[in-house]
Amino acid sequence: MLQVISAGIASEPLDIAAVIAEGSSPSSGGVAVFLGTVRESAAVAGNRAKPVTRLDYEAHPQLAPRRMEEICSEAAAKWQLNDVIALHRSGVCELGEPTVVVVCGAAHRGDALEACRYIIEEIKATVPIWKKEVYADGSSWVGAEGGRP
Repeated sequence: MLQVISAGIASEPLDIAAVIAEGSSPSSGGVAVFLGTVRESAAVAGNRAKPVTRLDYEAHPQLAPRRMEEICSEAAAKWQLNDVIALHRSGVCELGEPTVVVVCGAAHRGDALEACRYIIEEIKATVPIWKKEVYADGSSWVGAEGGRP
């Protein structure tokens, strides 16, 4: 029985411990967590690594949270989830800082793990969130030809 479903965009740093606690009801025997963070380098042409100083995220204010809620509802309907939470940062994110967290609680680990992977893949593929990599010598929007989509 679904107890918690929460999804959205956060403009402030994510409190990972609080999110995991919220997504871990006593009825869950398995809790899967995906945590995305800012890494120190980005792949560029020729597979060279380019040092990243930070990431800047922008999200569509109405469509991004709505699509994230839809994804979580889809996962809850497909797998036997007790809890599902998905939050993505917007704004400036420094090296090592969490940028996205997905928590899925279920009676059994299989449902939790499969749902967690589904949710993060769908967020990356379908939610209108844009990422700008910032380097010491400039910046670029990732996946955007000629700038932010």
